[in-house]
Amino acid sequence: MAQKNLLPMILLGLISMEPKTGYDLKKEFETEIGEFWSVKHSQIYLELKRLENLDEIKSKTGFYGNKIEKTYYEITEAGKKRLEDWLQSTEEMLAVNKDEFVLKLFFIKSKSDPRLIELLYEQYRLRKEKLRHLEERKKMLFPSEKEIEENYGHYLILDHAIRREKEYVSWIEENI
Repeated sequence: MAQKNLLPMILLGLISMEPKTGYDLKKEFETEIGEFWSVKHSQIYLELKRLENLDEIKSKTGFYGNKIEKTYYEITEAGKKRLEDWLQSTEEMLAVNKDEFVLKLFFIKSKSDPRLIELLYEQYRLRKEKLRHLEERKKMLFPSEKEIEENYGHYLILDHAIRREKEYVSWIEENI
């Protein structure tokens, strides 16, 4: 089954918070959104053009701050409606998790395969590092209940990611 293109929804959601430049959007994918969704830089600009052609966003180019020309994108009423419709919709299928590590494990047939222990240790190192990073982000972004209340969805995503990584690390430890 073809994978649904959710990039338009992500961009509409980010732009709905406040007008953003393409660079601002790219930065979101390198930090917050990048924790659970990845996209190539070039895809962002192609999708912005599509959204603008659909009149779901509009752009405004001008000189801002230190006289650098920038293009800001704002959501339109049509974009708000599309985003709201998507947010209210439900999906009956679970997303397929594309995990190269798990795919490699699938092809290892023997417990004594020398590649197995190397794969497990490398994945353990990577997962521990990711867990440490996520826990630091949580402390930085949500130092008190006030920040949690102001952005509860983001808090839930980060909490979910931390729990997922803890379980992954635990599972690897059991198998090492």
